[in-house]
Amino acid sequence: MASEHQKPIESGFPAKSEPSDILADIDLVGKTAIVTGGYSGIGFETVRALAGAGAHVHVPARDVTRARETLADILPAAQVSEMDLSDVKSVSRFVDEFTAAHDSLDILIANAGVMACPEQRTAQGWEWQFGVNHVGHFVLGLGMMDLMAKADGARLVTLSSIGHRMSGMRFDDMHFTRDPYEKWTAYGQSKTAQALFATGVNARMHARGVEAFSVHPGGIFTPLQRHLPTREMAALGWTDERGKPSERAAALFKTPAQGATTSLWCATNPRLAGKGGVYCEDCDIAALVADDDASMTGVRGWAVDEDAADKLWDATERLLAEA
Repeated sequence: MASEHQKPIESGFPAKSEPSDILADIDLVGKTAIVTGGYSGIGFETVRALAGAGAHVHVPARDVTRARETLADILPAAQVSEMDLSDVKSVSRFVDEFTAAHDSLDILIANAGVMACPEQRTAQGWEWQFGVNHVGHFVLGLGMMDLMAKADGARLVTLSSIGHRMSGMRFDDMHFTRDPYEKWTAYGQSKTAQALFATGVNARMHARGVEAFSVHPGGIFTPLQRHLPTREMAALGWTDERGKPSERAAALFKTPAQGATTSLWCATNPRLAGKGGVYCEDCDIAALVADDDASMTGVRGWAVDEDAADKLWDATERLLAEA
């Protein structure tokens, strides 16, 4: 069953709002944030906006040198540390170092991710998209929960996607050890998992003052599409045969800064207090839609189902116990 709050609240912000619109009346001075994937695409814009509003932002990065170069104009308001989401040992090291150095954490945005990549496995043998998009963030999020409970109204935001519609959870074959690998199904499952993780965190932590939200940022051209050949993006209607954005994409897609706004809204807007566990899009809570809905908005029930969230939580803990 989905939360009773899974319905639009008419936030007043349009789909293509800018970060400055979302944070116009928000003061983050003295607040601490973590943003994964914070040195590329919408993650970079998220870091820049949070830092501009006064927050001190930590950016865990697999490529520390590139992250520091990209964020040079934001430093020292942003701080870069080493972490590889595909390796739970690396994530655990970051958690240990961060929790030893900080008394609280106000905002955690699980922004990093991979999409529709060729089949590969994490060091633990998990399907890559599930391992990076979900399991790595699960370890990070759980490791930060006690610090977030010490903050005043902390929020966790996970980056899901309209891609969740491509697959619910494949609990009997999450890592494609039985069925042939299909990159879009794997991506869809990982984005459903990201949404369910937010639902699961909220159920377990709202009584301790931590709320969690999942987000579809919208269509955006970023390095996330690096595994897609031009002909495939053209077939999807995103580009022409030369790789230029199509008219449809130009009308519907957002800039990376606009793509960051729903995450920023979920992380900071007071109107969301008490409404955690929901999936949001276009700077509002999304409508719950039927599983056969063909529109380009709304969330399917399997991505916000509380029972499925519990089942995924248990399955992920078993994976980690066996790793």
